[in-house]
Amino acid sequence: MPTFTDPIINCDSESVYAPSDDTYLMLDYFKSHIDSLYFDGIKLSEIKKILDLGTGTGIIAIFFQLTKMENLNFNPEIHGSDILKEAINCAKLNEKVNNFNSEIKFLHSNLFKNFPNSLKHSFNIIVFNPPYLPSSQLIKEEDKKDIDYSWNGGIKGYEVLINFLKSAISFLNLKKEHYIYCITSSRTNLNALNKKITKLGYKIEIVKQKHVFFEQLYLNRIKYNKH
Repeated sequence: MPTFTDPIINCDSESVYAPSDDTYLMLDYFKSHIDSLYFDGIKLSEIKKILDLGTGTGIIAIFFQLTKMENLNFNPEIHGSDILKEAINCAKLNEKVNNFNSEIKFLHSNLFKNFPNSLKHSFNIIVFNPPYLPSSQLIKEEDKKDIDYSWNGGIKGYEVLINFLKSAISFLNLKKEHYIYCITSSRTNLNALNKKITKLGYKIEIVKQKHVFFEQLYLNRIKYNKH
């Protein structure tokens, strides 16, 4: 089995989501499903671009960049994006802390809104740890803080994820094997969410889960399946 180096992550901003249980649920899965030839069943040679959307501190993007250094068969272009400019600045600083100099392509964007057309139909892997908790109707729009973007998934808790999936179709490389990995929570109506995801033409399956305090966290693997 290959060895993996954990990224060194500094985060002293109240606005940027610090790595937590959901982050490590994803990282643990990737560590156990990347070997010298395959990324979760996809040939490493087929993977040309990976996107870490909602990168936050940059931990997942940097993890993939570190993995490239340790696995010579794994050589995709790594991209990271976030709705918060402060998160992008934090991720760039952490990239330098891990001895990389602008090797990860970071982009300030609300979902895919600022992505150039050149990135359409290009990503083999998209990782998204979305805000997945239902928002409080008591919070007024003008009272929202930057950190709220990391947990506020909408009134039902999954609106951001659905909007992401609607746009992701245009950025996945559908001609090749591809996966989206995302987190969901038992605090949302998962039956309703999964029906909406299936209606969009995706196939979704739970590949790893963890119980944390008052909720069950699920790591989902999603593939576009509509013909």
